[in-house]
Amino acid sequence: MTGKRGRPRNVETQNAILTAAYELLLEHGFASVTIEKIAERAQVSKATIYKWWPNKGAVIMDGYMHEATARLPLPDTGSVFEDIELHASNLARFLTSREGKVITEIIGEGQSDPALAVEYQTRYIQPRRREAWGIIEKGVERGDLKPDCDIALCIDLIYGSIFYRMLVSGEPMEDGYVNRVVTSLFDGIRK
Repeated sequence: MTGKRGRPRNVETQNAILTAAYELLLEHGFASVTIEKIAERAQVSKATIYKWWPNKGAVIMDGYMHEATARLPLPDTGSVFEDIELHASNLARFLTSREGKVITEIIGEGQSDPALAVEYQTRYIQPRRREAWGIIEKGVERGDLKPDCDIALCIDLIYGSIFYRMLVSGEPMEDGYVNRVVTSLFDGIRK
């Protein structure tokens, strides 16, 4: 969460704002949420919100991530295959939940709102990508994967297929789908 320099944030106030943003997002959808509604629900001034966040997209994405992070733990089983499968499966399961489907709305809104696109890319997509990068990189370092493994391409193949189903094809994310994707990829990159 990016805030301006100065007095530290009051944690209770910050949490009230993040919770209000998240609840309103789930109740009404991104387009209907306003800074005024967040301030009213959190019982703070609009100035307080604008002091800590540059725009509606930023506070909503932080509220969303505040709630979602606990549901997307970073696995460390000692097996790169199991870790990446768990990471991707957790993401797929979350994205198909009621809360997770909100991200499709945010991505859709971001197509015509460049500021929102920057917010979801920096606050949602890039952190998940860095987590996946770390998992695969650890597998390369341990010698489980080929040393010339193209990590960026691996991430695109695994997570791109999840987002493709979610945003484009509409095909269900049935049990075993992520396992088949990861297995197919790992057949080509295992050492």
